[in-house]
Amino acid sequence: MKPYARIRPHVAAAQAMAGAPSYVRQGNLEVRLARSFKEIKAAQKLRYAIFYEEMHAKPDWRMRMTRRDIDPYDTVCDHLLVIDHDRADGKQIVGTYRLLRQEVAEVNGGFYSAGEYDISPLMSDSFRQQMGEGRQLLELGRSCVHIDYRANATINMLWKGIAEYLKEHQIAYMFGCASFEGTDPAEFAAPLAYLYHNHLVPDDFHVKALLGQHVDMNTVARDAIDVRMARRALPPLIKGYLRLGCLIGNGAVVDHQFGTTDVFILLPVERIASRYSKKYDVSELANDAAAAAAEAKRAAP
Repeated sequence: MKPYARIRPHVAAAQAMAGAPSYVRQGNLEVRLARSFKEIKAAQKLRYAIFYEEMHAKPDWRMRMTRRDIDPYDTVCDHLLVIDHDRADGKQIVGTYRLLRQEVAEVNGGFYSAGEYDISPLMSDSFRQQMGEGRQLLELGRSCVHIDYRANATINMLWKGIAEYLKEHQIAYMFGCASFEGTDPAEFAAPLAYLYHNHLVPDDFHVKALLGQHVDMNTVARDAIDVRMARRALPPLIKGYLRLGCLIGNGAVVDHQFGTTDVFILLPVERIASRYSKKYDVSELANDAAAAAAEAKRAAP
């Protein structure tokens, strides 16, 4: 992909936006996919405000000029939005999640995570057979919620929207990166080693960090880990994914632009279905996401 793919009406997003469905509506809040390029740009502005102003990621010159978190994948992804219809026009989008389906990624330059991890094992014939006929992968990323909306109810709505999307598009596995705040992996040695020893992806689809970016997670012996302390040190969102049965890729990656240390998350969707009701009540994961948001809010200047 080009470094910056401009959003134009003739560049269709992954979904025919004008007819994008509404997934959840509670009072003035609605969760649905973006229906216009204007809404995508508003989501980019929200991402900029949170990632670059609140959380101190490092924008390049174009992002700084436009005050938008610009990414070439925005032109092909679906953008899940939380919309507050009581807010003024232009400020109604208060939450977003970017969704990239495998069928879209394969004809548009691949997945974002492939810039940090070798995900070729997930593209193998054997893994496709394991997913089942007609089913596919979904990459999640660029998740953020406005500081005034980081309550369980709002984030639960966002995840209910994701759950509807999973059913609509026959998703078998979700994946993406989750982060520790900071760029010194030594600070997270115990929790990273805990993830390595207890939740590593199996050998038959062994996703690992790319050579040159790979940070060894196996720096503490299994029997030397204080499991209770290591789990306590995990970011709340990673804790939530673990409760759902996620697997962790081999190797962490330092993202200097965002000021984070990333780990790869692979989550079988069937584990969500088996853990929760058929309506995908994801309140427990939402609680962990809300806790992560609260921590970010407390850390904000």
